[in-house]
Amino acid sequence: MVLECKNLSSSAITLAQISDCHLFADKSALHCGVNVYNNLKRILTELSRNQALDYLVFTGDLSQDHSELSYQHFAELVQQANLKVPVYFLPGNHDDQALLDKYLTAPHFNRDKVIEHPNWQVCLVNSKGDTPAGFISEQSLGQLAHSVNREKSQLVFMHHHPVAVGYFIDRHGLTNASDFWQLLEQLPSVKAVACGHVHRGLTLLPESSGYPVVVHTCPATSIQFDPDCETVSALAQGPGYRLFTLGEKAALETQVNYLEQG
Repeated sequence: MVLECKNLSSSAITLAQISDCHLFADKSALHCGVNVYNNLKRILTELSRNQALDYLVFTGDLSQDHSELSYQHFAELVQQANLKVPVYFLPGNHDDQALLDKYLTAPHFNRDKVIEHPNWQVCLVNSKGDTPAGFISEQSLGQLAHSVNREKSQLVFMHHHPVAVGYFIDRHGLTNASDFWQLLEQLPSVKAVACGHVHRGLTLLPESSGYPVVVHTCPATSIQFDPDCETVSALAQGPGYRLFTLGEKAALETQVNYLEQG
């Protein structure tokens, strides 16, 4: 049986976003000195206690070592957490779509890329390209344009960030961001974009980014990047996730939560 949203007819829904788990085949392996398997387990345990939660959206980079076992670990941790809500997912630049499809299956996972609600649509857009940088295909842009119901509000999820964040990860951002923003200019019902990839919980407002829609980034369940370093380096900060509450009249509230360092 596929898990369903328990608040389909209510006036507001709550989503959690997790991202950038970077798991290894070895559960005890460390990424920048951090046990990322244990971090993900702690985050999922906390989310399983959130009685208000309706959906969980995973925005990619499940694996660090590209091993099949890492995908199996992710699926098993979700199952063990006994989440009462469906988990939706997108690939990150580290991920293999075939392995995502093999292990992230019903009843715990939902492969749909649009979540329908009376007031909102949550749209998941694939930004995985041929390099660590992101690229949204013409087909994916067309699917987004086609799926949007202008009588509702939309929250768009992707892995890569479509605006600069000011540190090294910008070298691997969305390479065709101009195409994406050109489309969004034609879709005023899109109220926000949410992404992973940057390993920090940021809110980038239109007045500072120069783009028409606010962008919310998600902290990683693995490590948080040090923005003062020119390559991957971890801040002394625990794993995190982002919550969204989507209400009537296009109301959107969001907050970032971090756990203590393990």
